[in-house]
Amino acid sequence: MTPISGPITSLRIEHITKRFPGIVACSDISLSVGKGEALALVGENGAGKTTLMNILMGLYTPDEGKIFINNREVSFRSPSDAFACGIGMVHQQYMLVPDLTVTENIALGMKQIAEGRAGDTALMRVKRAAKLDLAAVRRHIVAISEHYGLAVDPDAYIWQLSVGEQQRVELVKTLCFGAKFLILDEPTSALTPQETDDLIALLRRMSRELSIIFISHKLAEVKALSNKVAILRGGRLVFRGNTADHSSADIAALMTGHEVYLPVNHSSRAPGRPMLEVRDLFVRGDRGNMALSKLNLTVRAGEIVGLAGVSGNGQRELAEALTGLRTVESGEILLDGVSLVGRSPKGIIAQGMGYVPEERNVEGIVPGMSIRDNLVLKDIARPPFSRAGIISNAVITQNAEAMRETFDIRCSSVGVAAGSLSGGNIQKVILAREISRGPKFLIAVYPIRGLDMGAAEFIHKQLLALRDSGVGILLISEELEEIINLSDRIAVIFKGSIQRTLGQGEATQRKLGMMMAGVKDYEAI
Repeated sequence: MTPISGPITSLRIEHITKRFPGIVACSDISLSVGKGEALALVGENGAGKTTLMNILMGLYTPDEGKIFINNREVSFRSPSDAFACGIGMVHQQYMLVPDLTVTENIALGMKQIAEGRAGDTALMRVKRAAKLDLAAVRRHIVAISEHYGLAVDPDAYIWQLSVGEQQRVELVKTLCFGAKFLILDEPTSALTPQETDDLIALLRRMSRELSIIFISHKLAEVKALSNKVAILRGGRLVFRGNTADHSSADIAALMTGHEVYLPVNHSSRAPGRPMLEVRDLFVRGDRGNMALSKLNLTVRAGEIVGLAGVSGNGQRELAEALTGLRTVESGEILLDGVSLVGRSPKGIIAQGMGYVPEERNVEGIVPGMSIRDNLVLKDIARPPFSRAGIISNAVITQNAEAMRETFDIRCSSVGVAAGSLSGGNIQKVILAREISRGPKFLIAVYPIRGLDMGAAEFIHKQLLALRDSGVGILLISEELEEIINLSDRIAVIFKGSIQRTLGQGEATQRKLGMMMAGVKDYEAI
């Protein structure tokens, strides 16, 4: 692939079609983006957005259609070809090696990409230095981070970082590679409102030099950043136009084909007995630091308590401690009066704990297994799914078909691999499994991260129905609108401790955002 010299003044795709077995992911799509433009690409989960962008990155080859850069037809056989033309993408699913440091991850691609772009002398200098010393790569990371205000620790191992921190690493990595055309797939999904505002401001500045395609389900961000919007539905382009000409509600309706209303918790029903009690909890993080310090929290039956906080302040460690996935240093955890400290995850599940994890593809499902098998992962050894050690495939299939209909899991068959589903449908599989088990308590970690508004509406309705049935729910999220809409009470976590707990109607986004940043005297905000 011959590199594109100079800036990218235009990118155009014509009649792109991509088929997979049993589905047409993209059908006859044509789009163009000019220099300095920010195009928002929106649509429901599974609409074809990521597939289309993966074609632009050389990860997929289109079955039909052409790609033009600066009016020159190009053909990408790999991401290296795309990078050679100055196209970089921050993926929703991170392309990082967990056991390597941030510097080592970024250095992995330096040599290959630099060789494809011999005219980029700055990158070539880094490449030559990287052969001898990772310090040159580290300096490049620090310079990019400081220039764009994206704080990352170049010496941290990826497995030590929170989801939000890993997302920042992906953005820094793409910028380090010298991208001239930036594709962003849900880049703000792990950021606080303040961080999101900062990123939007950054992208606005960058759009003076770069062209941007911005994939997002957060329509307020679409309105704030993009000047043009393109909407996909069922793999087809159904709308394109100027963003300013359409409201968020208009865009949501075009995405889904119907009006979308996110539910709000208006229930006046009094909560029941304490269901989850956390007392003076101390838990260490992956680096040996005390991630949770004297944390106290109570959630009652029939109550949703939202846990608001900036990513990396102990949310992951708390969820893992509550589910037996992380050792408790000291303190007490009670579920309906029964101590969970020292119990195995299996034992905690048996006590009635449900869990919707942060990493749905890693912790929530086994991607290579079928949907029907994922739906019974926790109960495969018990009746009615097996008796005397003999598995009943017929019962498992019947269960899957019932869950498919009840939870609107959109798939060609319950026998397909769960990992082949869109993010929203994977989340429905996890929620269907957890709810159908009849839990006493549910921990839901970022339940609508990366989901479209239609899927978010469905998930929220399920959580509120579960609450109304008497289940206690701990909702961990950085989406303040979600926290405020669903929660009976809101606890703010900062540096591993609860800053304060606010009642329903007491919290505002500004107040919560300031408390998440460590401001304790919220009355003065």
